[in-house]
Amino acid sequence: MIARRHLVSLAVTALLTAAAACQAHLRQHPGPPGHPAPPRATAGGFTLVASGDILPDRPVIERAGFDAGGTGHDFRPTLEGAKPVVSRADLALCHLGTPYGANGAYSGAPRYSSPPELAQALAATGYDGCATASEHALDNGADGVRRTLDALDRAGVRHAGTARAEADAGGALLRAGSARVAHLAYTYGSNVPLPPGRPWAVALIDENRILADARAARKAGADVVVVSLHWGWTWQEAPDERQLGFARRLTASRTGGRPDIDLILGTHTRLPQPYEKVNGTWVVYGMGAQVAGEADGDRGRRDPRGNRSTLARFTFVPPARPGGRWEVARAEFVPEVFDLDAGRVVDLGRAITRGADLQGVRDRIRSAVLARGAAKQGLVMGQ
Repeated sequence: MIARRHLVSLAVTALLTAAAACQAHLRQHPGPPGHPAPPRATAGGFTLVASGDILPDRPVIERAGFDAGGTGHDFRPTLEGAKPVVSRADLALCHLGTPYGANGAYSGAPRYSSPPELAQALAATGYDGCATASEHALDNGADGVRRTLDALDRAGVRHAGTARAEADAGGALLRAGSARVAHLAYTYGSNVPLPPGRPWAVALIDENRILADARAARKAGADVVVVSLHWGWTWQEAPDERQLGFARRLTASRTGGRPDIDLILGTHTRLPQPYEKVNGTWVVYGMGAQVAGEADGDRGRRDPRGNRSTLARFTFVPPARPGGRWEVARAEFVPEVFDLDAGRVVDLGRAITRGADLQGVRDRIRSAVLARGAAKQGLVMGQ
């Protein structure tokens, strides 16, 4: 019954919000002067950009307070380094790994509570939607879920993966170019038990449910179905067998000869993991942490790899025939690092002018991303 109700809610949510979603990204993103123009999609196509976990620990929150001049929090400078890539995409998706707190009660790990001003910064950076399903989604209980989604709604940022009520427990249907894109999001689990009577509060990974939701999204009008999965072991550069098997099964599923899922975006692993084309569908096993404080790795000591990430950028083109699949014409990754001292995202895909250390970080990210042969499948490093 839960699965059936969820399917109905997804279809209803998608249909009711389609008109508003169609306006979600008809604007043009000019980008700042001096930066190269983004890749151009063919007529009717679109570019999709996605980023990894946003996990503001206490030092990140304190820096945002300083950037706001001591009144509130301003995360716009934190994300400024990602803005040239994110703002120029036709559709940009983030992974918001923390719920929002209230009345100044903000904290980092292990129980996250982020300032709601973060939502405004996500919108200002150019994000159109965010996955909100993670193990931390219920760190502030059901009230934290409500505060988070309310703040995103006020900022005009769509969301998928958590819900205030069963009726809004579906994914988001967004417009990108001439395409309608469904965004679905799920997590491997929750650190806090799901609220009694609210199994829909956080979407948990279940193969049958994901495929049913993807098919329902297609019936609701989605041309492209994107699935965000919060999965895998943290501090592992290689995907585990569960990730690999799950990706194979999800990408193999077809309805009427057409894949049910067009793109899989992975988070949670903390480190950048490989990109790979599986059964003709791109899978990003892990994008790393776009924003996060200093953290202990799996060996119990500080591990700078936990501040490395990638922006994924895929250029989709319309099908060659009506009812066909939208294909990825260009696949790119942009390496990033979060500068702990400055509290800023740094784009490593652009010209490196800050020494050999950052060049080495960029090269290690590239090696991890290409470890499963994605270069031969057409993946390139972008700017």
